[in-house]
Amino acid sequence: MKTTMRGLVKESAGPGGFVLHTDLPIPEIGEDEVLLQVRCTAFCGTDLHIWEWDEWSRRRVKAPFIPGHETVGVIVAAGEKVTDRRVGQRVSCETHIPCGECWFCKNGMPHICKNVKLFGVTQDGAFAEYAKIRADCTFPIDDDISDEAACMFEPMGAGVHGVEAADVAGKTVLVSGCGPIGLTAVSACRVFGAKTVIACDLFDEKLAIAREMGADVTFNSGKCDLPEEVRKLTGGVGADAAIDITGAEKAINNSLKSVRAAGRLVCVGLPSEKVTMDLTEDLIYREVSMTGVSGRRIWGTWESFAKVMKSPWYKLEHVLGGRFRLEEIDEAVRQIRSGVPGKMILYP
Repeated sequence: MKTTMRGLVKESAGPGGFVLHTDLPIPEIGEDEVLLQVRCTAFCGTDLHIWEWDEWSRRRVKAPFIPGHETVGVIVAAGEKVTDRRVGQRVSCETHIPCGECWFCKNGMPHICKNVKLFGVTQDGAFAEYAKIRADCTFPIDDDISDEAACMFEPMGAGVHGVEAADVAGKTVLVSGCGPIGLTAVSACRVFGAKTVIACDLFDEKLAIAREMGADVTFNSGKCDLPEEVRKLTGGVGADAAIDITGAEKAINNSLKSVRAAGRLVCVGLPSEKVTMDLTEDLIYREVSMTGVSGRRIWGTWESFAKVMKSPWYKLEHVLGGRFRLEEIDEAVRQIRSGVPGKMILYP
């Protein structure tokens, strides 16, 4: 086996892209880790945060390191204490690497572990030919699931987690943001029994796709008063629940105002900056519940997404965007910024 690999590196703190290196050392695994030969890795909004070096990145990330975490690969080596994974097995990876010892881990909430490490964020990730990760943070992939679909378990799980937190069965639900995760949330609302699914975005082409993936009604939130339109649609009451995928301040506030009194707002997207809200008028006086979700429940949400993926509402071709080699990363980011729909996939 060779000793060096190709990979993208965030070389220094500050705004700027990822640089291709051709002679990175292949990671050496510990006794509880596996080494993956990466098949492909999707570009995430978190990767864009790191690229642009916003406030979120400045608080969490230390350069240089290899980003990338929405991945699938084949195990080519396993540490001596790894007993439930094997060489040759194809797996996807959970980004949250819990400590297993804190109160949250011991009470069934490892996804919000107090001491969590983040694959591809606080430690090297998968924008490379090889990546290492703790074996218990890998999820075996069935043979009938493509590599590209397997990449979706991690990112789309966040949207599914948001739908589960919104408790959508029998309800009118607003999904804000129709990128890949938002589109998956739309389909998940259908799968988990929502009565009416409303989707909003700034791009009409994304709204058209949302209708194909289960949305009953769509609104271009840049061309209308979204809370007013939602109230009109619901007899003046508002949506029972809203799920924000965008992390944008205006979208979050529009979602909050669109929810009925005693409804629920679930925040999935990560804001790049602090968000200002009128908690008195929009939340407290109306007794709205506001919930944040972080990643996925390990491994419950992964199993839930498998159900969504196999449903007639979920259409993988609408979730996937362009396909790129590592050296084409600048073009992938250009397409993301220009609003091209779908997840951009990188192949090492």
